Amino acid sequence: MPADQYAATRHAAWLGAAAITTNEVGQVLLVRPTYREDGSWVLPGGVVEHGEHPHVTCRREITEELGLDLPLSSVLAVHSFSAHHPDLQPGTHCPGEIRFVFDGGILNPDQVEAIRLPHQELSEYAFLDTRDAVQRLRPVDGQIMLTAYRARLGNTATAHLADGQHILDIPALDRHNVHVRYRPLWDSPLHREPVPERLPVRQAWAWCFIPDGRVVVVADPGPRGALPMLPGGTVESTDATPEDTLHREAAEEAQLTLIDPVRLGWVLDKTGEVYGGVGPNARLRLAARVTAIGPAAVDPAAGHPFARLLATPAQTAALLGWGPPGARQAQLAADTARERWGLPTASPSAIEEIPAEGMQLS
Repeated sequence: MPADQYAATRHAAWLGAAAITTNEVGQVLLVRPTYREDGSWVLPGGVVEHGEHPHVTCRREITEELGLDLPLSSVLAVHSFSAHHPDLQPGTHCPGEIRFVFDGGILNPDQVEAIRLPHQELSEYAFLDTRDAVQRLRPVDGQIMLTAYRARLGNTATAHLADGQHILDIPALDRHNVHVRYRPLWDSPLHREPVPERLPVRQAWAWCFIPDGRVVVVADPGPRGALPMLPGGTVESTDATPEDTLHREAAEEAQLTLIDPVRLGWVLDKTGEVYGGVGPNARLRLAARVTAIGPAAVDPAAGHPFARLLATPAQTAALLGWGPPGARQAQLAADTARERWGLPTASPSAIEEIPAEGMQLS
């Protein structure tokens, strides 16, 4: 076949590049284009120009759209978009698109303050909880955003998608539709001294360590996705101590057997609003060793089983949406586990699901 005829037979597609960029508490940055008639938002990024590489496009577009020069640390997702996908707007003559989604990193407050938009192209920007972000994106764009962000959170390999769906194995965070449990303005300090006698303890959560230095995270499924949390919960009148609360809740939520819980500190809840406005109270934070993980079971309070995941302390802090205070608490928990029990510092690895039949721990 002559070269020109062969070239004509090759599949042609558009190329696009975008970035997952978040603030310090895990909200995703979206921008609103002025040219989209349906009012939908997008990730920062744009069209790969002739002769341009996607990573060059992404950095160029971020500079043009946000006024920032950001390094790109990895490719989080590669997406293949069909020419006749229903999310295409009527009259769009698209031969299909290959989109690369890069990791744009975490913006500090100064970088957020420095964002400047080209208002003829973008009318506004926002940092959003992923559950809210998907409501502003076209459906397929929402699927791409979630998958790419979860690849960053879960430290998994580059996700490969076709029309918004995984074409290879589905990672645990995607399988359970896990979202960051964003907490607005969560900046309460962790008090290391004992809880004052006058202050009731209403809650006890723990960093529950397995022998390799990872911790157990539970995720409660819901209609808008599963929200992660540390094992633990509300101190009940039948619990003699907050440690009793931890043992009970860890067994009910995640089927964990714990030993040697140690108090890391406590966080002040000024209003007790979640407990009916009871006033100031302490939320206790602990670390504990896991000696056994039983088969998955229904949580008696929720009426359904929780997803059970294994993550490093740093990954857990990111999933919890606690920002820098959470990262510091995660480091404190890891240091405690190393010094008290001789556990290793967990090496970066993919977030995994605990098997339904449980796990044998050495």
